[in-house]
Amino acid sequence: MNSGSGSNKLTFSPPLAAILLAVVLFLLSGFLPNGFKTVSGAIDQAYNILRLSSLLAIIAAGQTLVIISGGEGIDLSAGAVVTIAALYTYRLIDGDNTLILPVFFLVLLIGAFFGSLNGLGIAYLKIPPFVMTLGMAGVIQGTLLVVTRGIYEGQVAPLMTKVIARDLVFGIPGVLFLWVIFGVLMTVLLRRTRFGKELFAIGVNRMTSKLSGVRVTRMVILTYTLAGALAAFAGFVLVSWTQNAGLQLGDRYLFPSIAAVAVGGTLLSGGKGSYLGTMAGAVVIQLIQSLLTTMMLPDSIQQIVFGSVLLILVIIYGREKGLRL
Repeated sequence: MNSGSGSNKLTFSPPLAAILLAVVLFLLSGFLPNGFKTVSGAIDQAYNILRLSSLLAIIAAGQTLVIISGGEGIDLSAGAVVTIAALYTYRLIDGDNTLILPVFFLVLLIGAFFGSLNGLGIAYLKIPPFVMTLGMAGVIQGTLLVVTRGIYEGQVAPLMTKVIARDLVFGIPGVLFLWVIFGVLMTVLLRRTRFGKELFAIGVNRMTSKLSGVRVTRMVILTYTLAGALAAFAGFVLVSWTQNAGLQLGDRYLFPSIAAVAVGGTLLSGGKGSYLGTMAGAVVIQLIQSLLTTMMLPDSIQQIVFGSVLLILVIIYGREKGLRL
């Protein structure tokens, strides 16, 4: 926390604030009746929180991109894309290790296809992102019902379970190694590539970006296409972890994924944010879920808490520009 030169406004880094909040929540969980009581218990609890946070953060990756892109960007179809990718992975691989890569690329293409439809509708038909992606979620869910008729059969390949769900080194599960690598790649994409620079530019001001030579329409379509592919990737990872699929597997992650992006400091108006912040925000959201579960509160109360957290952060980040770096 520091004060800017020549300004009396107080500034801080949102990702750092999220990390500090996560530490406070974790320590607080130890004082609950069902909380950890020993050092080994704290370590086990930390691993469990990070495992669950990694899944949420991966799902929130595409959400981070579309929100940074501005234009009231949001992807309400992400949960449905996660679900359809998980179901196709589960049904097509059917326990065969040799089919992992072909199916992996297929589900990425499926996710990219639905994402591109979102982008085309938003860029060319001028449909608001909220309406377009919500409608796409309905299309995907209807497609799933037609294809599966409410019945799904299959099996996760043993290699997927071994790499993602099981402990690989020093008791650390493979999904955490994947999360670290994924986080590095997302950070490089946002901070070190032309795509990332243009993404932040159109998030700040699309008209100025267009006058500066940025092909805004193409960037919008590309962003939503990539968001769809990332949601499909998240579905592939999620089914590897759960070792089961369902017609609403990804729905429960939609709202938390948006909250994780906001908690991590990405402006919901676009133009500012980071995937590191989303990672920290996912840990915070998961810790809140863990606290509420430990307190044995019903799901309805948990949703109220999530909504309250998101609303408070929208107010803070939307009004106090001096609080942002």
